[in-house]
Amino acid sequence: MIIWIASYPKSGNTWVRSIISSYFFSENGDFDFSLLKKISLYPGPKYFKNKITKPGEVSLFWESSQKKVIKNQKQIFLKTHNALISLNNRNFTTEKTTLGAIYIVRDPRNILSSLKNHYDLKDYEETFEFMKNKKKYIWDIRNQNDFSGFQFLGSWSDHYKSWIKNTKFKTLIIKYEDLEKDCYTTSHKLIEYILLLNGQNNKVNERKLFKSIETTKFDILQSREKETGFDESIKINEKNKSFFYLGPENKWQKTLPKEILSKVEKEFRDDLNFFNY
Repeated sequence: MIIWIASYPKSGNTWVRSIISSYFFSENGDFDFSLLKKISLYPGPKYFKNKITKPGEVSLFWESSQKKVIKNQKQIFLKTHNALISLNNRNFTTEKTTLGAIYIVRDPRNILSSLKNHYDLKDYEETFEFMKNKKKYIWDIRNQNDFSGFQFLGSWSDHYKSWIKNTKFKTLIIKYEDLEKDCYTTSHKLIEYILLLNGQNNKVNERKLFKSIETTKFDILQSREKETGFDESIKINEKNKSFFYLGPENKWQKTLPKEILSKVEKEFRDDLNFFNY
């Protein structure tokens, strides 16, 4: 069965996957980029026999491909940025193939800077339009004519609501800011949740979790990317954009122009209040 690690882009999905993969897929909790391959992106080319030639066409194969994924597997983690929606009368996933989900949410005012850098967007205005677009989708632009990596986002607000309002399976909400403030307590809660989903009453291995946290700190990941590169960074004009960009230095109070800040806070006022941002 699938455990989804879901989020809107640039919300901390990679950080959470790093902690999970180092805890569950290493001997002592020591993180390495190669461990992230244990939690691959869905959807993507590896899950479909035929090339997907049209945006959204991949929805026709969501159910069948996920059934293949869970065949002979008690548990598998999958990363996604897809909203939990129905497209072409097909649900992205259901309780038939899903054991549970982890949804990472982040203050949209801080997402703006990371999103702008990651997708090499022109300015904050364009980035803001990206975030409020109810029909927004993304795919791997390196494969221009293959839409197997198509992921429907919708707006930032609609995206998180689609996951956290779901009642078909359990969903744990992780706030990026809680990881920043108290990574150990938040990560402990995360690991406990996964163990319980699997029907395991095992206690969290405190020493291993501590090692997982220590080896996935932002400055360490950023340093490793500079030394070895990172497969998930996007190449723009033959140059890779830094994936690990600002991290704890990404503070909207310092980065956002007042005009954009005003627009964001007006657009997402109810959402900011909901999460106590």
